[in-house]
Amino acid sequence: MITEPVLLRIGEAVQLGHSGERAAARVLFTQIWDEIGGGQGDPLHVCTLAHGMADVQDDARQELVWDQRALAAVDGLTDERVARAGVPLSVAGLLPSLHLNLSECYRKLGELDSAREHLRHAEATIGALGDDDYGRLIRDGLAKVAEGLREA
Repeated sequence: MITEPVLLRIGEAVQLGHSGERAAARVLFTQIWDEIGGGQGDPLHVCTLAHGMADVQDDARQELVWDQRALAAVDGLTDERVARAGVPLSVAGLLPSLHLNLSECYRKLGELDSAREHLRHAEATIGALGDDDYGRLIRDGLAKVAEGLREA
């Protein structure tokens, strides 16, 4: 169970985005981003925040910037840090979703080679996920992006 105050606030911003309050989510994400030191903060906070912030962008180029920040922050993560925060995934378990988001973003931007590259990375790392709701969500997302790329 996640108990860190920063991660709980990031979760609140994610929920705002899911409830359709995208502008309010961006405001809260921006406040937290400033508080955690931007891209220089704790890699778990940076990765989680950037992953969520990407989802509430109205411009695909801005979405890409945030998705790239999320993936870059993974390099500074350890399974120990993720577990200490109560996140129920390993670092490897974060990768399929991060690559899926990048693939979809590049697809929207018409950068199909980059989209396919990230789709391959997502598919190569999907084994880190279990056969649970989250794993099925990511697998379904991969199938949709792959279909979109076949149609492109």
